Amino acid sequence: MVKLTRIYTRSGDAGETGLADGMRRPKHDARIEAIGAVDEANAAIGVARLAVADWRQDMDATLQRVQNDLFDIGADLAFPQPEAAAGMRLAAERVQWLEQGIDAMNAGLAPLASFVLPGGCAAAAHLHVARAAVRRAERALVALAAMPGEWVNAQVLAYVNRLSDHLFVMARLANAEVGNGDVPWQPLAGGRQQGDEDTGEDGG
Repeated sequence: MVKLTRIYTRSGDAGETGLADGMRRPKHDARIEAIGAVDEANAAIGVARLAVADWRQDMDATLQRVQNDLFDIGADLAFPQPEAAAGMRLAAERVQWLEQGIDAMNAGLAPLASFVLPGGCAAAAHLHVARAAVRRAERALVALAAMPGEWVNAQVLAYVNRLSDHLFVMARLANAEVGNGDVPWQPLAGGRQQGDEDTGEDGG
């Protein structure tokens, strides 16, 4: 059990921070950036839970489990060498759990007929923000994994990839159950005002 008696240590005042193996790295280091991106995604999910709890308590409980998984991912990333701290590595079972959740939610939804805009009811809008934050974390993780000398648990990469899909389907479910359905993308519709008609005349 972690026990924190002091919140500040002053050890990072010079722009460095420590990993779990004792190594010091600058705070702009790619691994630290990836850990921070995962933390940011976790915080976004925390905000989404405020809206989801008013919709379905079981979905709020699911997101709480996701938040715990993201903390586990942060711990996984804090051990940069593959042979270190095997007990802290995210397991494939967590990816499978997400997949099962996606399939269960998606079973009752109508097939997508178009891309959808990130919005709708409050729960769906917050879930889309969280989904976008997870995608940003995924990009940071993929960039880290591609760097020479760096290593990222393959299950971490799979988890964050699947998590964005999970949040997307959960947002669709929220719009189906408490909203007015998906908000479809209308290509090139942004240049027209509501009520405009195409007369075919050249206005220039």
